[in-house]
Amino acid sequence: MSFAELGLSEKVLTAVTAAGYSTPTPIQAQAIPHVLARKDVLGIAQTGTGKTAAFTLPMLTILETGRARARMPRTLILEPTRELAAQVEENFTRYGVNQKLSVALLIGGVSFGDQDAKITRGVDVLIATPGRLLDHVERGKLLLTGVELLVIDEADRMLDMGFIPDIERICKLVPFTRQTLFFTATMPPEITRISEQFLHNPVRVEVSRPATAAATITQRLIASNAQDFEKRETLRKLIKGAVDLQNAIVFCNRKRDVATLHKSLQRHGFPAVALHGDMDQYARMAALESFRTGENPILVASDVAARGLDIPAVSHVFNFDVPTHAEDYVHRIGRTGRAGRLGTAFTIVTRHDDKLVSAVEKLTGQTIAFEGPGLDALPPGEPRDERRGGRRDDKRSSSRGGRGRPERGARAESVASRPDADENVADTQRKPRRVPIRPDSETAAPPPAARNQDAPRRGRGHGRDDDDGPQVKGLGDHVPAFLLRPARVG
Repeated sequence: MSFAELGLSEKVLTAVTAAGYSTPTPIQAQAIPHVLARKDVLGIAQTGTGKTAAFTLPMLTILETGRARARMPRTLILEPTRELAAQVEENFTRYGVNQKLSVALLIGGVSFGDQDAKITRGVDVLIATPGRLLDHVERGKLLLTGVELLVIDEADRMLDMGFIPDIERICKLVPFTRQTLFFTATMPPEITRISEQFLHNPVRVEVSRPATAAATITQRLIASNAQDFEKRETLRKLIKGAVDLQNAIVFCNRKRDVATLHKSLQRHGFPAVALHGDMDQYARMAALESFRTGENPILVASDVAARGLDIPAVSHVFNFDVPTHAEDYVHRIGRTGRAGRLGTAFTIVTRHDDKLVSAVEKLTGQTIAFEGPGLDALPPGEPRDERRGGRRDDKRSSSRGGRGRPERGARAESVASRPDADENVADTQRKPRRVPIRPDSETAAPPPAARNQDAPRRGRGHGRDDDDGPQVKGLGDHVPAFLLRPARVG
């Protein structure tokens, strides 16, 4: 089947041919005819199968008739992240080159004034993240009563990010007679409820079993000890030994780990950039652009980069942490092996990740093999403290007692003996109380006996049991004069 058989307009077909595409993907071949027939569509497909073009191309054909009105967009596309929204805008620019359609992008990190100006002129396609869209609605700058077609993309990601209440509110602001397109990679119960609530007799298009990985991806587990510096060393060895590595995305579970790992890779000479949710929009777009162009072929990211980013030439994915939610594993490794290309995904696993790996294997329906020795070959690890995510405090207690901190000398010796010692010393400098201090240092604190005994004692309850001399009765020598006067009687 070719794109010409799907019912698309000549202008859209010309743009698709100019982009170098001739055969639609399964999700495109099944969804586009139903969208052009103005039916509601529930599309389920794994990441990297072309879901974006499945709604972009028919929307361009539908929008060839009619015109936009001020502050009342004709179509609305909701995306969970800024990067996905910007990517959809690029698709409309690419495939709508032969049409005079206005497209507006409403995302955070950009001036309200510029966005208001576009909305005021009237837009055919409005692409937005839920939060910024509702900000414009509440300010009275936007009306959704003219929306003819609503697209909710990456619905399961919307659920993970807590956008479902916003989605429900937005769906009540658009006309009841709208056409709704609902695309997702997985179908958890909450997404099923939302789809049943806002779709009217939808056509279900499912081109693969939910939460499955592409067959073009080679998946492997790598055993490592739980300490962060050892995991970083394991990652560096993987990157150096990777076969045919062109570029790679390294995923972490937490944003602060992204920053730490990014600095670590840079210190060891790896050309890497970081991407996480706390970065401003300009820095995020600059990081993605440098990764796409190959200037920095390693991208260290949180799950903000796990959904929908169209970077087809990613050769490797490294999971520095096993994802907490099994569905995120499918989306992460889906960044590689796209468009029929081969890809490789490595996941660093510790003894504490058994349950997480089992959840991933249960979801995907396949067993992931270890590359090299498995977890049984590792030395026995120490139990973790669930509150801290590391070893128990009683394992770190010292002869000083109190709060279980290690002795300063022992701390310095243990840091110096690590293979990644230069890196960990830098990491510990963020917490001055934990920096090892030499007992013979000139700046060492004087012993208690050498301190000024006349210095005032501060602090709540400090010195209550100290012997400061004879006990004072009453006011002592500091009796006010008026209290010494004889009392008058009568």
